[in-house]
Amino acid sequence: MKTIAAGIAISALAATGAAAQDEKRRVAPPAVYDVAPGLGHFTDDVLFGEVWERADLAPRDRSLATLAALVSTGKTAQIGGHVRRALDNGVLPAEIGELITHLAFYSGWPNAISAVTEAKKIFDERGIGPVAGSDRARIELAAAAEAARAGTVDTTVGPTAPALADLTNRVLFGDLWRRPELSPRDRSLVTMAALVAIGQPEQLPFHAHRAMDNGLTRGEAAELLAHLGFYAGWPRAMSAVPVLRQVFAAREAPAAPAGELQVHRATPGAGTKGPEANFTGDVTISTRYQGTGPARIGGGTVSFAAGARTAWHTHPLGQTLYIVSGRGWVQREGGPIVEFGPGDVVWIPPLVRHWHGASATEAMVHFAVAEVLDGSAVTWMEKVTDEQYRAGPPR
Repeated sequence: MKTIAAGIAISALAATGAAAQDEKRRVAPPAVYDVAPGLGHFTDDVLFGEVWERADLAPRDRSLATLAALVSTGKTAQIGGHVRRALDNGVLPAEIGELITHLAFYSGWPNAISAVTEAKKIFDERGIGPVAGSDRARIELAAAAEAARAGTVDTTVGPTAPALADLTNRVLFGDLWRRPELSPRDRSLVTMAALVAIGQPEQLPFHAHRAMDNGLTRGEAAELLAHLGFYAGWPRAMSAVPVLRQVFAAREAPAAPAGELQVHRATPGAGTKGPEANFTGDVTISTRYQGTGPARIGGGTVSFAAGARTAWHTHPLGQTLYIVSGRGWVQREGGPIVEFGPGDVVWIPPLVRHWHGASATEAMVHFAVAEVLDGSAVTWMEKVTDEQYRAGPPR
């Protein structure tokens, strides 16, 4: 009997220990299991049991990215828990404060002030006193790159919004990005995370290039999107994938010899099919070219079958279309569909969201020209729906 009783006691202790261990593994609050047990499973077993354990992005980087997503989207209820986790993962209190300061510029002051309130609760809880500014030297930015960036702001933003252009050059990049409280790599990381979280793919190419110039690896950039799928949602993470793919391709492309005249021969039947992610219908791209520095111009011939068109997209420095043959349509967001034909020239201004392609009944060929800014000439977005396309030009 004593042996049986001892066995029962040991089994009970083992069961209790297993239950306790199961509870210890749980990150999701008990209410999650009461209301949405599936969410509890994905929280504990996938998000924290798998994603946060992946070595492709360091725990400290995951904390920075998560806080950036939460601050930029105003998810204040979640900030406290992740401030604790960030401190445990080696993020310094001053770095948390500077992350919030940085994101005030990228997602607005209200989000930043709300985040300060939540962070202060955790600082008080852990006895962290007032945060002092760093006495380290200001960060020196690459002079040539900064001159080019400032020049672009002056020419594309200045004529329309001169105060915004001045503040961009003098305060955002002339002051904020030079503060030593966050390393350039960490600023780039949190900026990328915030842009993905708030759904701003148009701004992502510049900052993805900047991040990789500042030391973020290709693997870390890719893992960042996987991590943000859980904090920004799958649609926003997926929308960032073609942008990042474009950045990777631009950084791998071999440069043409400097000073050499280039002739790109037209070869009948040659060309590549337009990527399905960026086009609808039968599209062929041929005679691509890219000018050598300091020129930024590049382009190619694009042939559209009847009914084929691009996805919605923007160009950082605009785009010119020279119509070679056929009939085509172009539309900027919020405007009517406009028809064009052989010999016409279409100019799309910088950062104007638009699409273009063949008419519904006739094929079209155009030669497209655009300039590269920070390694990117285009930002692709979602496809034009059949309903949007069928609206056609006004009759």
